[in-house]
Parts: sequence; C-alpha cells; structure tokens
Amino acid sequence: MEKIRLQKLIADYGYCSRRKAEELILQGRVKVNDDVVVELGRKFVKEDIIKIDDKVINTDKKEHVYYLLNKPREYICTRDDPQNRKTIFSLIDDSSRLFSAGRLDYLSEGLIIVTDDGEFANLITHPSTSLEKEYIAVCKNNFKGDEIKKLEEGLYVTRRGYKAYPCKATLIEDNKKEKTSTYSIILHEGKKRQVRDMMSSLSHPVLSLTRVRIGPLVIGRMKEKEYVKIDSSTIEEIKKLCTNKKDNIEK
Repeated sequence: MEKIRLQKLIADYGYCSRRKAEELILQGRVKVNDDVVVELGRKFVKEDIIKIDDKVINTDKKEHVYYLLNKPREYICTRDDPQNRKTIFSLIDDSSRLFSAGRLDYLSEGLIIVTDDGEFANLITHPSTSLEKEYIAVCKNNFKGDEIKKLEEGLYVTRRGYKAYPCKATLIEDNKKEKTSTYSIILHEGKKRQVRDMMSSLSHPVLSLTRVRIGPLVIGRMKEKEYVKIDSSTIEEIKKLCTNKKDNIEK
C-alpha cells in the first residue's frame, strides 16, 4: 500500500488545507492509530486511523465540492469570530466542512473560492502556483503620472516592509470632481491586505475593493451573496494552470 505524507492525507480528506494540517501536526493535535505525530515528514496509508483533537476525521474518499461566492462587504472568511461578525459560510447551504481558498478582508468584496478540498486550496494559494487575481480599487486622490510604472515594476510596501511582485495596473477612471481614482490591479501573489497596502504606499487609501477575477473565474453578473458550483472541467483547468506555473518556476 502506498504511503502518503500525513499533512497531504488530512488535506485529501477535506479536513483543512495542507498548510493548516502542518500547523496541527506541529501543535501535537494529530494522532495516527492513537499515537501523537509531531513530525511533518512521516507517511501513512489511507487505512490508518487519523484523529485531530481526539476526533476521527472522515477517511472515506468523497467527491469534493467547489463553490464560487460573491462575498459582500462586512463578512469574514473564517467560521468563528470572537467579535461575532457575519461569516461567508452562513451564505452557503452545504453541510460539508468548507473553508475558503485564500481570503478577502472584512471590508473587501467579490470573488472567493470555497471548498472542502484541502489539497486544491493549497495548490491555488501557494506562492509558486497562485492564480492571477484581478481587483477593482476605488481610491482617494487623483492619479499621478508615475504610479502605474511603480506598480508594474514592483512597489515597496512601506507599512509591511516588503517589496511586492510586479503587477499589471490600469487606470480606469480619474474623477477630478470626487477626487478619486479607480484602478484595475492584477496580482500574481496574495499577501494580506496587499492591494490596500500598495495603494496606501502611493497615498491612495482604498475606499472600496472588489475582486472580479480569479484565474478563469470571473464575477460576470453574479449578485452579492450569490454562489455557484464550479464545474469539474474548470477545476481541472485551474489545476493545470497552477501546475504549469510551478513547473516553469522550478525550471
């Protein structure tokens, strides 16, 4: 029987992403056949009994589900929140153990993928394979002539202390009357609050931020709070895109 790394097994069962599984292992919260496992490199077979926090996870392979959700403002992308804010999982009528593949912050809106497939979530959010993500950002203050160049060359994010990867930026509107500017920003990475921090570094605090595309998935006419199942052919297309990116990076 084939042995598989424990964190991959946990992700394959849809319990969580592989990265989160690694955290659980290192925290001593995972048992295999009632023995605590804290080493990330250990491998097991599918027939082994895996417990997380002393609860057996579902070891039966099932068909995974994938949803595309148009997230509203003022919703969070985690299941529980000490501030009792609204969560995106209250919008989806599915009893599976779902989690978001990547996140949008509380005040941002637009597309997010929700799934029970931890391996898929890990694939599309990993820095070496992450999909293009397109955002529409409405910002304070009018356009200045060198901003597009700065964004496309890779901007230093002063608030976080890192240099963002080059991105594609397009000025959509420069509203002199309202003293606002609207940009399309296409990222190949997805650090926390990245678009907001990039635009703040250019003295353009973001007024509203909407993600309108993730790889081949577009917002189209989706209404706020609407969600749709992503068909299997599109999931395979996304996997292929991510795998090709990873192969090109490794070369």
